[in-house]
Amino acid sequence: MSNNIREQLMAKTANLPKPADFKGESKKDRNARGPQTMPGITSALAAAQLRIQELESKGVETEIPLDAIVPNPWQPRRQFNEAKLSELARSIDEVGLLQAVTVRRIGDSFQLVAGERRLRAHKLINKGTIRAVVIECSDQDMAALALMENVTRDDLSDYEIAIAIRRAEAEFPNRTRLAEAMGISRSDLYRFLAFDALPDFVKRDLDLTPSVLGASSAQDVANALKKSGEAGLKALQELWPQVLSGDLVQTKLAASLGAHISRGGAPTDAGGRSILKIFAGKVQAGSITKDVKGLTFKFKAGVVTEEQENQLREHIGKMFSIRSE
Repeated sequence: MSNNIREQLMAKTANLPKPADFKGESKKDRNARGPQTMPGITSALAAAQLRIQELESKGVETEIPLDAIVPNPWQPRRQFNEAKLSELARSIDEVGLLQAVTVRRIGDSFQLVAGERRLRAHKLINKGTIRAVVIECSDQDMAALALMENVTRDDLSDYEIAIAIRRAEAEFPNRTRLAEAMGISRSDLYRFLAFDALPDFVKRDLDLTPSVLGASSAQDVANALKKSGEAGLKALQELWPQVLSGDLVQTKLAASLGAHISRGGAPTDAGGRSILKIFAGKVQAGSITKDVKGLTFKFKAGVVTEEQENQLREHIGKMFSIRSE
């Protein structure tokens, strides 16, 4: 990085938070703030933006067919805000593209470096070409820039960042260097990597709804599973649908696993009552409540079909004598 670039970076990051600014905050505040706003990550983003500017200053601007541009393999974002994308598309349609996208040449095609939203917006309004700056860029630059261009923008989830970290990891000599590039500590980096230790059924759901579980909770759950083994995995299979439905707060999932295991699968309240929730897919269909008075099965109206109701009656009838009143 040239001296001029260094001076720009110092000026741009002079008023950004420093590690000392975060001293004394509680664990609750730290978890609420989240890994993506750790001390230093904003400066890393500024550094990435300056790096893009430096590369673009040596590039060539031209019009490129949209179908000649292939995605950035290190792009972390899996979900895009459709409303904001449509708004950007309308703006481009009315006043044109204010900032060209950045690409690098790969054989006969071009690989996107920066500007995923601008490219998608062009496709929404059926533009055939897009204004682009063609630069020379290494794989390591690509990986770092893709991470940092997205990490603090538009609510990128911890899970999406974790996927991007895994994709980018091979481009760095070690995890210390990767953490430095992101502006976070190694311990915070490992919080993101904890998603790898989660079972496949959890990661499949996170592929669809990546924001449902944060890195801190993922690490807590991974540690709980490591200690509890098969019992913990079984408990997670039973509790995970509640996290998806919003009935169980993700930050309480790890603690709930331990309680679920110790109480034989049915958590009890202060009055000794145990409640198991029944789900039809991701929707809660009812519950099974056990207390000193007995065992109660309850289903929400409209959830159980007439055929299912008849099957339930038939099954109970085989176990007990049923009389209508």
